[in-house]
Amino acid sequence: MKIDKSKIVEALRQRGQHSRADWAERELPERIDTAQHSGILATLNLNPAEFADSPA
Repeated sequence: MKIDKSKIVEALRQRGQHSRADWAERELPERIDTAQHSGILATLNLNPAEFADSPA
């Protein structure tokens, strides 16, 4: 599953985690592969299912 980086950044900013959001903007690719980046998402306390792209 892929997630747009902007969704992750937005969620972090809504939580008031601006430093983490800034880090995510710098370090993560535009499209985040949940399998490849599962550790990072867990560290950020984000559930990938909440950010999944809607089916086309």
